[in-house]
Amino acid sequence: QARLVRKLSGYKHNHPLLEALTEYNRLLKAQYLLNYIDDASLRNHVQRALNRGEAYHQLRRAISHVNGDRFRGNSDEEIQIWNESARLVANAIIYFNSKVLSNLLDSFEDQGNAMSLETVKRASPVAWENINLRGRYTFAPTGELPKLEDLMASIEGYRPTIDK
Repeated sequence: QARLVRKLSGYKHNHPLLEALTEYNRLLKAQYLLNYIDDASLRNHVQRALNRGEAYHQLRRAISHVNGDRFRGNSDEEIQIWNESARLVANAIIYFNSKVLSNLLDSFEDQGNAMSLETVKRASPVAWENINLRGRYTFAPTGELPKLEDLMASIEGYRPTIDK
């Protein structure tokens, strides 16, 4: 693929092969646009994908506003560290929520609870309403990590699944 792009880039703009590939690309774009206009399901899938991206950016904005937006740093290196740290926090929140949703999904499937199962399927792992971003945290080593099952015990209808 890279070799093809390099060769095509070396051609003049009016080279027949380059013009043919450009027209083919236009054809594919037009076909996609017509499908997008005609197919409500495709539009819904595209909109959901865009919403997921926007939800991630909203989470990043929420993290950046913590502590009055004073975490940024003064140098380029500090700003880069802050950005990577914020990305790590966002990914940790998404991982935690994904694990909680996965456990809920397993639990409700085992129980045959269709209504709760559908609710979990519609939930987003990018949500952060369940995370206290403005709290005071201490990261002292205690020797053991909190158990997710203990944290999830208060969720209505949740019963831990037995590993099969």
